[in-house]
Amino acid sequence: MGDNPPTPLRLAMWCGPRNISTALMRAWGNRPDTFVVDEPLYAHYLRETRLPHAMAAEIIERYEADWEKVAAWLTGPIPEGRTIFYQKQMCHHMLPGIGLDWLGQVTNCFLIREPREMLTSLMKKLPNPTLTDTALPQQLELFNHV
Repeated sequence: MGDNPPTPLRLAMWCGPRNISTALMRAWGNRPDTFVVDEPLYAHYLRETRLPHAMAAEIIERYEADWEKVAAWLTGPIPEGRTIFYQKQMCHHMLPGIGLDWLGQVTNCFLIREPREMLTSLMKKLPNPTLTDTALPQQLELFNHV
């Protein structure tokens, strides 16, 4: 029972769409020891894919779009002196070309919703989703890497 400070925890929660990840993120955000970031690679994803999004320009302007800078921030000092850095990550934001070495500096967790429930919810937002739209292939690739 020493006076040692708690070991910092950088928790990357890898999710796909419609996995109830926002509710989990909000729960972590209620902890006084936790700093939360929501989809930190989203600006990079929007910039690189050029997918139509009503606020793409604003998101790219406001948030860091260089994945290397984002990765350095995610593995650096935890903001606001907190001891836990909860990172809600979307698997499909990990585009080809994003290095994976930094993943060894975070604790990687995978949030997987029962597939039928996820697909039912996804199809309400995206009527004809592809396998890639589910982010399951990307999640498997990340899982196999870590």
